[in-house]
Amino acid sequence: MVDKIETPELTGEIKIPKIEPGATSHYRPNQASEKHNNNLGFPGTRVENWQEKSIEKMDDLLSKYKSLLVYLDSCVRCGSCADKCHYFLGTKDPNNMPVARQELMRKVYRKNFTVGGSLFPVLSGAEDLTEDVMTEWYSYFHQCSQCRRCSVYCPYGIDTAEISMAAREIMDTAGIGQKYCNEILGKVMDVGNNLGLTKPALANTLEFLEEDVEEETGVPVKFPLDQEGADVLLIAPSADFFSTPHIEGFMGYAKVFHEAGISWTVSSYASEFANFGMFIGNYETMQKVATRIKDAARELKVKRVIVGECGHAWRVAYSFWNTLIGPFDFLDKKYKNPTHICEFTLELLDRDAIKVDLTANDNRVVTFHDSCNVSRGSRMGDSSGGQFEIPRKLIKKVCGNFVEMDSETIRELTFCCGGGGGLLTDELIELRVQGALPRAEALHEVMKERGVNTMAMICAICKAQFTKVLPSYGIDMEVVASLHQLVSDAIVLKGKVGV
Repeated sequence: MVDKIETPELTGEIKIPKIEPGATSHYRPNQASEKHNNNLGFPGTRVENWQEKSIEKMDDLLSKYKSLLVYLDSCVRCGSCADKCHYFLGTKDPNNMPVARQELMRKVYRKNFTVGGSLFPVLSGAEDLTEDVMTEWYSYFHQCSQCRRCSVYCPYGIDTAEISMAAREIMDTAGIGQKYCNEILGKVMDVGNNLGLTKPALANTLEFLEEDVEEETGVPVKFPLDQEGADVLLIAPSADFFSTPHIEGFMGYAKVFHEAGISWTVSSYASEFANFGMFIGNYETMQKVATRIKDAARELKVKRVIVGECGHAWRVAYSFWNTLIGPFDFLDKKYKNPTHICEFTLELLDRDAIKVDLTANDNRVVTFHDSCNVSRGSRMGDSSGGQFEIPRKLIKKVCGNFVEMDSETIRELTFCCGGGGGLLTDELIELRVQGALPRAEALHEVMKERGVNTMAMICAICKAQFTKVLPSYGIDMEVVASLHQLVSDAIVLKGKVGV
């Protein structure tokens, strides 16, 4: 449990709170060091003419992305989004209402890019980008996990995530970067994963996993590294290599490949699926991270790319890869590239290419947490809504007891875990706990009423966030599970001990 953070007693009901202005104005992440910023091509520290540089960058973004211009011009403050953000519901701070968070940028936009704002700033709600305004930007644009739930309810389709991404890129350009994201991106550029794992360390980790699975099952399941000519290049979030319940899901991937007789490999050059370039709104950085994956696939001469359980990374792969680093015309054209591991495993099960023992998960009553970037920023499979149906079908293939949470909290209306968008950092732990409140309430309800004891998910950030913060609400971290952890427990391996 996280110490000294007060949380309300869960009732199963998600309530709209009374507002507390400024309640979280003191929340802000640590700033990036000069080295972290320079590694990404940003000024090492805040530049002297930071206001001028910020407005120049805003002008550049407005000219590049017409959607941003439309979003800043079209809001009528109708309030449809006001109570839809998990951070507002958890913190009570009105600046965490999406409309209010957007207004932090919109007032600067009006002052510098509209006639009314320039001539009549008071009447137009326009302001200069002052020191105080930039302090608000750094605080509240890092209290947005870019989950896009508010956009579902907006009658104009305004995407707060894109506004937050733009604000962060403007701040980075002025030398006001966030440590967590920029440090991680530097590690990816350097060694290919968020953790900074070198090739020997990664090789040792995979060797340990081979020993662990063989000890458990009696079957020599291999975890190959840099195997040229393998059928599949697997790209996974780096948490899959070291942390529970991520690592159990990674073991599930390996067992699926083994039992289906499909050769696969991890790349030491590009072992990382996550792409924090999206969190800081910088497409150039996003492209550099993604290019490592394409280069690894080409160098290892694989036939296809299959990606693991990571929410925002799947959004980047599904929605951005083709534009950023495509085409993938050097891969085998009979396969869809990239393919999500859930699609891959379900297809094998549907054609009986692998076997499972459904009773192996009889101790579980499972619900599913829809990760926000999968739900609202991508798709899966060949039909609309596949990102919702495929994970659920897969769960039902390996577990006989499945329960849905409240319909207002799942699928495209799902609540964010509270740790996404580059906010999974210790100095924001209080915000993360508060942001998890809506999901904790929905989970508590099905635990109490339906006996749920497992919440499966397909996002590395969700797993890391929930295992950390749910104990603050009296929910054991062991409730959190990788979807492929359930697959791992149920799959029948030839020669498995006891079979």
